[in-house]
Amino acid sequence: IGEIARLSGQNKAIVDRHMTELLEHGFVEQVGSDRQYRLGPALIKLSSLREAAAPTREVSKKILQMLNEKTCETSHLSMIAGTQLNVTAYSYSSRHGTRVTMEDAEVISFHSTSSGLAVLAYREAHFQDKILSRPLEKRTAFTITDPTKIRDMLDRIRDQGCAESVSGFEEDVHSIACPVFNAARDCIGAIAVAAPVARMNTDLKNTTKDALFKASLEITQLM
Repeated sequence: IGEIARLSGQNKAIVDRHMTELLEHGFVEQVGSDRQYRLGPALIKLSSLREAAAPTREVSKKILQMLNEKTCETSHLSMIAGTQLNVTAYSYSSRHGTRVTMEDAEVISFHSTSSGLAVLAYREAHFQDKILSRPLEKRTAFTITDPTKIRDMLDRIRDQGCAESVSGFEEDVHSIACPVFNAARDCIGAIAVAAPVARMNTDLKNTTKDALFKASLEITQLM
């Protein structure tokens, strides 16, 4: 309770009431001798209902595998959740022992990833302003944190139809991404391929871009 109160900025009494109610409905559960909180089983049901109504993971699975076959590199789909960008699904190629790895439900930044830049380029101005007005973390020596430079990059991304990031989020990772849209033509996420910098030569880059253009169109149509 103390840690949650500190992170949320609420007092302990309010946090205790909230957590008790979440506990009663199964959204959290307590474990261990110190009764720490973790996510509860009710979220599994919510996740299943969401996937049944909008089968994002199922729709993307085959497309991500197709990208693996074309590029022999890691592919992933990221979706906007409020003002965050979350990795929704990913797929690995078995071709290489050394590969870019992902985490389930990983939160990735807008300004330092190809997926984030692809989303920013195709979102409305007020969304861009909200993201770029926040403190931008410099994750590596190559991360660009100047909002003016990032806005210039967004113009080029719209011209090219895809975004690239070289060591911006993680050193020695070169990623390329294309935006994904919904039926209202709003950009809702991005589909990307990530590879070690040493393997992303001109041939792989061209192959990846061609495959991503097709993949982004296909997943947009399916959604």
